[in-house]
Amino acid sequence: MARTLWRRMHHSFHCPIPDITFAELSAVETLLCSPQISNGQITAAFEHAFAAYLGRKYAVAVSSGTIGLLLALRAFGIGPGHEVIASPYSFRETAHAISLAGARAVFAEIDYWSGALVPASAEERITAKTRAIVAGNPNGHPAPWSELRAVAQRHQLMLLEDSTEAIGSSYKGELVGRFGDIAVFDFAQPLALTCGEGGMVVTDDIDIALGLRRHRAHRLDERSSVVVGSTAPYQAGMSDLTATLGLAQLKRLDEILERRRFVEQLYNAHMQSFEGIKPPYVGPDVVEVNWLLYLVHLGRASRDRGATPLSMICAARRLNPPPIANRYTCNNTTLTSAIGVAISWLRKESQIALLPFRFTPISRTSRSSLSWRP
Repeated sequence: MARTLWRRMHHSFHCPIPDITFAELSAVETLLCSPQISNGQITAAFEHAFAAYLGRKYAVAVSSGTIGLLLALRAFGIGPGHEVIASPYSFRETAHAISLAGARAVFAEIDYWSGALVPASAEERITAKTRAIVAGNPNGHPAPWSELRAVAQRHQLMLLEDSTEAIGSSYKGELVGRFGDIAVFDFAQPLALTCGEGGMVVTDDIDIALGLRRHRAHRLDERSSVVVGSTAPYQAGMSDLTATLGLAQLKRLDEILERRRFVEQLYNAHMQSFEGIKPPYVGPDVVEVNWLLYLVHLGRASRDRGATPLSMICAARRLNPPPIANRYTCNNTTLTSAIGVAISWLRKESQIALLPFRFTPISRTSRSSLSWRP
């Protein structure tokens, strides 16, 4: 049943258009005219800038968030015979990374409102085989990191932070990505910072950083020599081409997040006209949430049918309303009508709606304008 619900949700998921401007186009064009577009100085610059943004000591660029988590597990020595506590409310790639490392994912309960891993439930599932806890910031909402860190310390476990959906969000005044022994970010669509594909793993432990780099790839100066080692790398690095786009996006990250918050404010204003609609939940210790998708609760329909909290969350659908018009601009009053029709449609099937943050692509003559498009 749960597998069917997940399949439905992911099949209804469509990628929003990325927020790309002439700054990104110019940076990529400049690199394409250079003699090197593979892994090199631009990737190193992106790693340095990303670590500085979060206030972490080291950042390691990788080919995807999934590979980043796999490399982190390898660097911690986690593999066959080990267990990793994880959330069932996450993209399946989290469990994929754990299984690819040879370990077994053990799922704990999640909080109904935030979707985050419940620390007490995670602690109940710890056994002699448990080596780590992987907790995420679902849909951009930070997890209860203080409690999770306390659990990890009591049982001498590694705490791995999955921040793929939450760049820019903050918990107790600190940016997400600062709470785990390592933190993993992903740069695929529809995330706020996107460079097509790619990811970043951050840490303050130099030994872990070296382990991540060792498992990631051979250095360029090693490729023409015989290298003897106990670990074959995955050749999972990031190219300068990808890093150039990521670095340009990172420089514009405050602007990108502000534009998304503007869409959130419009949703908040329009939602007031619908009876029974609850705005996105924000936990008591959460300072800032940069939503991956705008999530609203649609009343009691699913609960009255006897659904459990977990199944109701898994049944959440991404907004795919019937066609009303070709386009809605954010300041257009017809946005309320569009949301109304979408919510009426969604209420028939689930208790939660996920509304998109979308941007129109830039043209050759003018910069993009913010819009909502069904």
